[in-house]
Amino acid sequence: MDKKKRLKYLAVIFLGLFLDSGAQNPIVPNKGLNDPHIHIFNDTAYVYASHDTSIANTKFIMEDWWVWSSPDLVNWTKRSVLHPKDTYIGKEYSRCWATDAAYRDGNYYWYFSEGNAQTGVVKGLSPVGPWEDVLGQPLLASDLTPTHEYDMAVFEDHGSHYIIFGVWDYYIAKLNEDMISLAETPKKISITNPRGPYNLDGKNTKKPTDDKPFVHKYKGKYYLSWGCFYAMSDHLYGPYIYKDTIIKKESFAAGYGSPTWPNGPLQGRHGSFFEWHDQWYYVYCDISQTGNRYFRDSFISYVHYKANGEIATLRVDGIGVGNYSAKQSKIEAEDFFSKKNLEKIEFGNNFVMKTVASKSFLNYPNVKDLEGRSKLQLNVAALEGGTFSFLIYDGNRRDKILGQKTVTLHSRNQFQNITINVSYLNAKADIFVAIEQQGSENLFVDSLLFLNQ
Repeated sequence: MDKKKRLKYLAVIFLGLFLDSGAQNPIVPNKGLNDPHIHIFNDTAYVYASHDTSIANTKFIMEDWWVWSSPDLVNWTKRSVLHPKDTYIGKEYSRCWATDAAYRDGNYYWYFSEGNAQTGVVKGLSPVGPWEDVLGQPLLASDLTPTHEYDMAVFEDHGSHYIIFGVWDYYIAKLNEDMISLAETPKKISITNPRGPYNLDGKNTKKPTDDKPFVHKYKGKYYLSWGCFYAMSDHLYGPYIYKDTIIKKESFAAGYGSPTWPNGPLQGRHGSFFEWHDQWYYVYCDISQTGNRYFRDSFISYVHYKANGEIATLRVDGIGVGNYSAKQSKIEAEDFFSKKNLEKIEFGNNFVMKTVASKSFLNYPNVKDLEGRSKLQLNVAALEGGTFSFLIYDGNRRDKILGQKTVTLHSRNQFQNITINVSYLNAKADIFVAIEQQGSENLFVDSLLFLNQ
């Protein structure tokens, strides 16, 4: 990046930090936190990440690995730094590539890439260490398989842990219970009809996928992803069938679609899926705010699964997750932070929240820009009719009810607006929407909208 462009993007970052108080993507702005894997330990989010050293980088310069933590996916604190000299590498090193972490039997394991060559592991008694390299050598040596042994992911299934790694071709192996040795010879993962940032038309057989594989599981299906591309299988070891990308042209809010990597916005989206409070998320790399592919940020987006198990297209914006603004045209109900007795379902071309018990709630913390707002409009449907009571309160001020209303809805297959007067609002609130239904009829909640009149 030349000096003029670098100054431009530094100015963009500076203005974003101080003028856009509602933004939460990037999650840690202007720090170079990238290749993120988020795990929930003890009801706290920990991101295990690589670290690009400078906005002035003209190549990948990554001199250590990071752990940051958050109670809410909004406020992040740096908790741990792992230096290569404190591992078997034994010296300063500038190719500290992607990491992942796991927990077993009271110990935490942090796996790290030695460039694009090998994978090591350190062990600690807490999610943030202190860390010890108990092997003193790579866990995955560079001659282990025909692929490159780096950019690993660790996946737990039925009490056992597995490590997935490689570029173009991926390999998987079960870990022993000690988490620092392999229980079997790695096996190649078969993918039918793969695509990738270098293989959008399916014709590039030399580079069919990408690096940075990741595995997660949802409702009995296994998902193998590489960046924003993914495949599905009924079995962990595959074979997998390629499905789609989770980022598309229509994903981007204004100001977040460019600049991109040399092969476009689908390249370089290293990241991971995770679940918290029954909500799914994808955390991934982005360069739209830095303009430099060698100084990456990390974004988080909500993940919504269709009825057939496929993943809906993500939204890429500055608001992020666990973070809301009353200035939004609306807050989608499915973008909750926590909930009770509701399920997320596909409804037409959208997603809604459906009550499944007589009492339920949805929680949207960190709602900003509430000054002057005096009404909350809920877009709801009751396909079978019914009587429903709504109670709105601030999780930080439970002694004050912000608003309440009881309505009887007639059976109709369309959504309608329910407007509730609200008061006692501060500029920022932890909004809970509690719902009580008088009978067995279910309520479908599509969105929330704060009004100032």
